[in-house]
Amino acid sequence: MAPDLESRCRAYLAALNERRLDGLVEHVHDELTYNGEPMTRRQYQELIAADLAAAPDLVYDAQIVVAANDVAGGQVACRLVFDCAPRDEFLGFRPDGARLRFAEHVFYRYQDGRIAAVRSMIDRTAIAEQLSGRDVSALLEPG
Repeated sequence: MAPDLESRCRAYLAALNERRLDGLVEHVHDELTYNGEPMTRRQYQELIAADLAAAPDLVYDAQIVVAANDVAGGQVACRLVFDCAPRDEFLGFRPDGARLRFAEHVFYRYQDGRIAAVRSMIDRTAIAEQLSGRDVSALLEPG
């Protein structure tokens, strides 16, 4: 019987919210891809740890979770919403002390009950607009 991917994903997000990054071994393969780039679980853990260090109040709030099993394992799509006040450089931005609210749309590819690939799209425009107080869409390259 295939694992309940939505439950697996929510357990993974709970581990992140509880800062149990050493527990990622239960949720993430030893090697995975992140936005098409290969990395180890340790590198992925360090990526997440850096975000948590920069924004200690970061909470992974899964507002939409859609899961689909298939013969290879399955996929989970999430809309995560964040509301945090970063203290240090965060996602390539220098914070100004104010709270940021933004979304991430992330797709997890599961194999054997653990994450084998992550595709992440963070709403960087929303972050930039909140930090600069102006519309930066004209500064973004088309396409």
